[in-house]
Amino acid sequence: MGKFGQVAISATNRILENRNLTPRSAWQAAAQSAFPDSASSRAKGCPRNAYLGLCEMGEIIGVPSGQYTNSQANKRYALMALELLRQNPELKTNKQLLWQKIMAGEQKQHNQQMDVVISLFDSGMTR
Repeated sequence: MGKFGQVAISATNRILENRNLTPRSAWQAAAQSAFPDSASSRAKGCPRNAYLGLCEMGEIIGVPSGQYTNSQANKRYALMALELLRQNPELKTNKQLLWQKIMAGEQKQHNQQMDVVISLFDSGMTR
């Protein structure tokens, strides 16, 4: 599990422990703990918006759906990844192949979104 996967799990646990936390504030707190010396990592939008997109759609157990992100692309990538993992859980062992399936031939590098989705899925935190 990569660092952004750890942030996603930590953010979810924070929400489960304190129902007053929003997914965005939980992510920020978890990212601060994971990356205390890296402002750029804390601010990295793609993994954060993948997480917020899953939260927004009610895909994370214990996190209420709501309006959490404006990023349609990262939300779409995360939702597609989650659906592919449900269909074929073995994809969790190959995030590059998972990304390729989502991109369907488009040449674009993933930016830790798959780490977020795979970590949450593998930890049993998704619906």
